[in-house]
Amino acid sequence: MESTHLLTSFQDFGLADPISRALKEENYLTPTPIQAQTIPLALAGRDVVGIAQTGTGKTAAFALPILHRILENRIKPQPKACRVLVLSPTRELSGQILDSFNAYGRHMRLTSALAIGGVPMGRQVRSIMQGVEVLVATPGRLLDLVQSNGLKLGQVEFLVLDEADRMLDMGFINDIRKIVAKLPVRRQTLFFSATMPKDIAELAEAMLRDPARVAVTPVASTVERITQRIIQVDHSAKPALLAQLLKQEKVSRALIFTRTKHGADKVVKGLARAGITADAIHGNKSQNHRERVLAAFRTGEILTLVATDIAARGIDVDGISHVVNFDLPNIPETYVHRIGRTARAGAEGVAISLVAGGEEMAYLRDIEKLIRIALPKEDRRTPGHRDAAPAPAQNRGARSAPRVHAGRANDAAPGSKGPRRGRRPGGNSGAPPTNRHEVNRNEPLRPSQGGGKAEGMQGVAFLHRESRPNTRPNRTQRPR
Repeated sequence: MESTHLLTSFQDFGLADPISRALKEENYLTPTPIQAQTIPLALAGRDVVGIAQTGTGKTAAFALPILHRILENRIKPQPKACRVLVLSPTRELSGQILDSFNAYGRHMRLTSALAIGGVPMGRQVRSIMQGVEVLVATPGRLLDLVQSNGLKLGQVEFLVLDEADRMLDMGFINDIRKIVAKLPVRRQTLFFSATMPKDIAELAEAMLRDPARVAVTPVASTVERITQRIIQVDHSAKPALLAQLLKQEKVSRALIFTRTKHGADKVVKGLARAGITADAIHGNKSQNHRERVLAAFRTGEILTLVATDIAARGIDVDGISHVVNFDLPNIPETYVHRIGRTARAGAEGVAISLVAGGEEMAYLRDIEKLIRIALPKEDRRTPGHRDAAPAPAQNRGARSAPRVHAGRANDAAPGSKGPRRGRRPGGNSGAPPTNRHEVNRNEPLRPSQGGGKAEGMQGVAFLHRESRPNTRPNRTQRPR
């Protein structure tokens, strides 16, 4: 990995005055590690591979140097073209990236547009008719625009691929290859991924020229400021316990994870019975409705959001005090991604996992091996269930990511056909990825600290994904 001198102030980067003024207005003073490492390299025109999870500040890491370089060579984009192309896996994340570009570029009269599924394509065609400097898009909708002659990619000078590993999980990798094949060879490419499985490493190698490599927060590490707790509970008692926690814990904002849409619906009913107001947001709701709920969560009007993993990928919100795993994830890295959404910007955070017996105990053992921490456990199971045997090892092959309708809540319009899925690392779409853990599995577990108390919840909203059976979809279908 290449090292760079870490700068301690955004003023040290020498960014153009319009950008510096915007940063002051945003009260951005000190760069995060990924920003301190990436911005100087990107300003110098280098291709960059960044290993960084959501919440590390990577949007500013690529947006700021790109805006600076645009100002250095300000030219009018050609009709139906863009100078900067940013690809992201979900609608919500795409919207947040565009908001960041517009915020940092507010004093430079930046022209920008968004190309995502779930909204009329005609409106997006009109928004790029005269050409824009920055286009943020999801891969499926971008290809639709290109194939309908609404967009030309021959003028792209800067390409950003954000959350590349999630693109792989959602089946976008072939679309990305098609897009890259249409781009100019002479361009600057900034490539970000939380993990680097074999397929993603090969994609990066094919896309980038002599890239600089930077990394922060390896997947096997967990933030030290997060108090992690495991509560062993009968599965049937989870809804009541969740409601109790939300009433007792000192919560500013809470993000609750379930594995399936059906599971999230059950959580809604359980909280309603406990007198906690619940709202639902999912793929059957309009894009505007989802955006309103996410905005309300960011401002604190909504205090609790329930999500499945893919739907939550686009949620980048500070001030989340609690992450609750209503369902323990069946991929250990996912646990790290989930809890990393709390304890940001120097704050403290709490991560609580409700763990039933059987397969969830097997998932817990895998998580502890990955993070190398023996998590503190509190047993609230009824006596008759405490000796329930965990699922045998041979039945734990279901740890690969659950099948999801990747377009329904993120990139495809509601009511559209399902996507084709990309292969998981290792070649077998139904098998767990290989070489996913870089930690020493034989290293002894170290103890962790116990956890906090709390109170009060008001509005609750739910963002979730629909789980699908493990069947092979029509390969002609792709997420929009």
